[in-house]
Amino acid sequence: MAARALHLEVPAFTSLLILGFIGASLLHSAGCIWNDILDREFDRQVERTKNRPIAAGTISVFGAVVFLFIHIAIMLRMIWNVEQDAFIFGVISIVVLPGVYPFMKRITYWPQAWLGLAMNCGAPMAWLALGQGLPTSIKILYAGTWAWTMWYDTIYACQDKRDDVKAGVKSTALLFGTWIKPILFGFASALVASLYIAGVMTNMGTYYHLISVLGGALYLAHDMYTVDLDSPKACWDSVSA
Repeated sequence: MAARALHLEVPAFTSLLILGFIGASLLHSAGCIWNDILDREFDRQVERTKNRPIAAGTISVFGAVVFLFIHIAIMLRMIWNVEQDAFIFGVISIVVLPGVYPFMKRITYWPQAWLGLAMNCGAPMAWLALGQGLPTSIKILYAGTWAWTMWYDTIYACQDKRDDVKAGVKSTALLFGTWIKPILFGFASALVASLYIAGVMTNMGTYYHLISVLGGALYLAHDMYTVDLDSPKACWDSVSA
């Protein structure tokens, strides 16, 4: 959307796309490392996660911390020369939001809500880094991607419902109970609506609406209809598709 609104040339768009991909990959990896460090005792109690490297002792906590700080240093260097607002937002996105997330599952049944804030900073960060502020369309898109995280991470958490109860881990998968599919339908609808509204506000073309909006809606509807939320394998197949 930013590329279209600013009429970026292909070389500039391509270089920014590559940087965005690298940054998103590093952020995701760093988040997983930090989560696995703090959750190693929980992970040992859950069948699906008991063989993760830190929980299993394959990798030391010290080694994981060093690897985490390498990730953070690279990401901070990537945003070092952006404008002040973008840099502050970047630091919050890299350190604060992902840093707090693992603690949320210990104190609230809404850790997925915090994860949604942490993992979808790419869209607003792109606009801030390009000096465009945060237009309403991007705030709407950010809200929609938050709803998307609520959708997929609740399904992801359904894999471990029984083990999470024993381990004392909280999640929306446990909170929503028998209402889980109607609630997930609401989150999926919010994502599709945000894609459509943000697309209209930024004058996106027909292909965007056909692929992102209509295609996304059909995919989500099919997934909601077919996924068995009581089957760990079906939940994994859903979020890994």
